[in-house]
Amino acid sequence: MVVDELRAAGHEPVVIARSHGVDTVTGAGLDEALAGAEAVVDASNTLATDPEAARAFFEASTANLLDAERRAGVRHHVVLSITNIDRVEGNAHYAGKRRQEELAAEGPTTIVRAAQFFEFSELVLSWTRKGDTAVIPPLLLQPVAAADVARVLAETATGSPQGRFDLAGPEPQDFVDMTRRILAARGEPHVRLVPSWRDGPFGVEMAGEVLLPGPDARLAPTTLEEWLAAR
Repeated sequence: MVVDELRAAGHEPVVIARSHGVDTVTGAGLDEALAGAEAVVDASNTLATDPEAARAFFEASTANLLDAERRAGVRHHVVLSITNIDRVEGNAHYAGKRRQEELAAEGPTTIVRAAQFFEFSELVLSWTRKGDTAVIPPLLLQPVAAADVARVLAETATGSPQGRFDLAGPEPQDFVDMTRRILAARGEPHVRLVPSWRDGPFGVEMAGEVLLPGPDARLAPTTLEEWLAAR
């Protein structure tokens, strides 16, 4: 989506991925890919479920990117991160993202801490669904449309470094209720949702308002109702 947004704005984005012959973890192909680049949007991800493995992935990937950017004269490094990762200790992915932020903050960087996407419900369903039953953590979120995040990342990359800011959707959502509405829109209202903290990378430390953005967060426009209607 970020690539599409940049192209629509008249830029010439280069995709950095193993499928394109570039590996940020090893550094292979980075110098060639970044030749002539003015900005980098780092939306890298890992499926690691161990904190050390997640930290190792983001440390290697970020360090290689930053080194290659310095050699290429890149003026702006943009990181897609997650809101409130410093409030949650037990999540392996958050541990990796914290290390990524630490390294990236040393240079001309903007860290965009985005709330969970609306699409997050479907991802969790794919992890926990067994037949017509799925376990869903009783989270309180302020989710955002992935398309809105892509638009903000593209706009941010073409500007000057801004440090760090939060990005969220227009209103809080009960994650269980949101998932139920998404299932109904998909034609699966019969799926039974079990609110529970088990069977997933979520703990009770995420309960309450822990994941909600702060008062200075930038709010994206797309509501859940609009997102569902577009799908």
